[in-house]
Amino acid sequence: MAVSKADQCYEILRQGIMEGTFAPGHRLVIDKLAREYGISSVPWRESLRRLEAEGWIDIVRNAGAVVKTFDTDSWEQTMQLLARLEGYATALSAPRLSGDELDHARHLNHEMRRALEGFDPARFGALNRQFHQLLCSRCDDPRLSSLVTDEWTRLEIIRRSAFWYAPGRALASLAEHDGLIDLIAGGADPDVIETAARRHELNTVVAIHEHERQLAEEDDRASAEA
Repeated sequence: MAVSKADQCYEILRQGIMEGTFAPGHRLVIDKLAREYGISSVPWRESLRRLEAEGWIDIVRNAGAVVKTFDTDSWEQTMQLLARLEGYATALSAPRLSGDELDHARHLNHEMRRALEGFDPARFGALNRQFHQLLCSRCDDPRLSSLVTDEWTRLEIIRRSAFWYAPGRALASLAEHDGLIDLIAGGADPDVIETAARRHELNTVVAIHEHERQLAEEDDRASAEA
């Protein structure tokens, strides 16, 4: 089945956003895109409406289509949604994961610990995504898998826009990974696995809020003492 021009335009733009070619705040000018890719303006307009509906771009009056700029609220919303989607996907996937796949998950977690010890956050982040993708890989629901992938991609775009750090959270997440693997290997009830996977994601939100609260208290104390 032939791919429509609108679908082609959509994939070009979506891939460009994911890879950072079209960074947050980048204006997507239809005439320029039409000239560059040799595709008329109508399919570009259709693809932009689709991307707007999916939350990847904003249509701004007098500015046109702009790649969405994410903020702290966007990050938390994405984490909340990812926690629910990934928790369910992990629970569905768990009974189908083989012993070899669980061994690979343990290996990924070990490599993440090495990346943390080597102060390599980029490698840690890439391995972390591989770990989570592996635990969701057998959910046997293409639509759910697509939604999880989209939210992970959105999360990575947000992290390119700003960086959140809570001391100790990365190390704690590795222990939670081990716990998830143990639950799956032990044949735990799917509801237990889903809850543990969801809580794992939300613990990051809690840790960062707590860190921000502590920083705010330190700022208040420093201002009072000045």
